[in-house]
Amino acid sequence: MSGAAFQIRRSTEKDFERMLDIYASAREFMARQGNPHQWGDSSWPPPELIRQDIASGHSYVCEADGRVVGTFYFIAGPDVEPTYRVIEDGAWIDDGPYGVIHRLAGDGSVKGVARFCLDWAYGHCGHLRVDTTAENKLMIKILQEAGFVRCGVIRVARDGSARLAFERSGLG
Repeated sequence: MSGAAFQIRRSTEKDFERMLDIYASAREFMARQGNPHQWGDSSWPPPELIRQDIASGHSYVCEADGRVVGTFYFIAGPDVEPTYRVIEDGAWIDDGPYGVIHRLAGDGSVKGVARFCLDWAYGHCGHLRVDTTAENKLMIKILQEAGFVRCGVIRVARDGSARLAFERSGLG
């Protein structure tokens, strides 16, 4: 499917099973692409976190022609991601309020889902931060093509693993 008309909306409990399917598909894709550990080792994200995301109102789905093809978590404001307070081997570009996307995944049926979601989130806050593993070559390429700059390395709170930190800001 190409040339799809994308739309973003808040996730609801009715989307839960579809979101689980999308995350499973994304884990399989990442493993095939040489990135088996970012989500694969722990079947990330866990169902209870997805339910929390939905309940918080910060979970979104991306639809293509009325069909859910992607999902992500988005929140914006001052200091919304405590993990980003410490950055190694670099520095953030902009210290102002920012948005964060986490758990961005598509089902692989439509090209451009990740870029559309990133652009949508940036359009809602004008300053966005994202992190990913060094092995996630596709996401790194998408981020760079979307105008993100690599700023350094952050450590994930749950296990201390390193993630490349990217930022897109009007100041950069």
